[in-house]
Amino acid sequence: MFGIRFSVANFSSVSTSSSLRLSSRSRRIVNMSVLETRNPTVPLKSMVIKPPSHPTYDLKAIIKLALAEDAGDRGDVTCMATVPVDMDVEAHFLAKDDGVIAGIALAEMIFDEVDPSLKVEWYQMDGDYIRKGMQFGKVYGRAHSIVVAERVVLNFVQRMSGIATLTKAMADAAHPASILETRKTAPGLRLVDKWAVLIGGGQNHRMGLFDMVMIKDNHISIAGGVANAIKSVDLFLEQRNLQMGVEIETRTLEEVKEVLHYASQTKTSLTRIMLDNMVVPLPNGDVDVSMLKEAVELVNGSFETEASGNVTLGTVHKIGQTGVTYISSGALTHSVKALDISLKIDTELALQVGRRTKRA
Repeated sequence: MFGIRFSVANFSSVSTSSSLRLSSRSRRIVNMSVLETRNPTVPLKSMVIKPPSHPTYDLKAIIKLALAEDAGDRGDVTCMATVPVDMDVEAHFLAKDDGVIAGIALAEMIFDEVDPSLKVEWYQMDGDYIRKGMQFGKVYGRAHSIVVAERVVLNFVQRMSGIATLTKAMADAAHPASILETRKTAPGLRLVDKWAVLIGGGQNHRMGLFDMVMIKDNHISIAGGVANAIKSVDLFLEQRNLQMGVEIETRTLEEVKEVLHYASQTKTSLTRIMLDNMVVPLPNGDVDVSMLKEAVELVNGSFETEASGNVTLGTVHKIGQTGVTYISSGALTHSVKALDISLKIDTELALQVGRRTKRA
């Protein structure tokens, strides 16, 4: 736990004493690079795609929580027992899967939180496609700090890259419709998951309950129908002088017609109609999108439309051809397969092992 800054009181004496030892002793150098490295600052130069905005989300607090979760009340006991405090190393990021890299800017923030003296260099940026066996970045500095940061960095980058990779595939297949995620994100990682979707080429749905009115089935049931629900929302927004997107979920063509009839008779704040579960699975594994297409034709461009339900990589292209504006998929974030990435000091041995196990 050397050179690490935590808000946990137990760590302060360890960090301070370690820093003093490091500054007062000559430090051994292992595998120094001839390439110039840099120490990132915020705003980060690598932040080619900014995270979505949120009024209360504290990204630095999430980083600190992840590091504190790992360190507990003692810090990295293995690192303290085995790694000389006066050693510098260079570690390389190694791809073990093909996919879209995401989380590079976040990785820099984590390294900076652990030890601002660490220097990071990237050969690829967020949103780039990496291939198995590729070295796409490196970090240089105190061995203790790198080893402590390693797993937290990889946990974020692997998850974000998995989300970005699936999002890219879905977004390409969905064209001309745009792909959206949902609120089915890992608790506490809402902004991080949605950031990965942006990096993968998708668009963000609402961030939470606060930034968009989304009238779903339970709201409709309580209100006594789609028209009553929209009417209540219109009155609520008018009374509070609020302006924001308004979406209503429809499950049948009759509900779509009821929404359209209400909108034709009354000035409304409605902006989008969700066409939920109008994609019908077939026994042969295909899907029937005729109901969805009919609903889109009924709306006829008067509102944005969003298809939801039975959206997979295999079905999204067919859904996208119906004319819907958006396609939302919870699977982008709730069923993510992390992209396999490692951070290795001995890259030659790592590649040798990777080739043996078909992971490099």
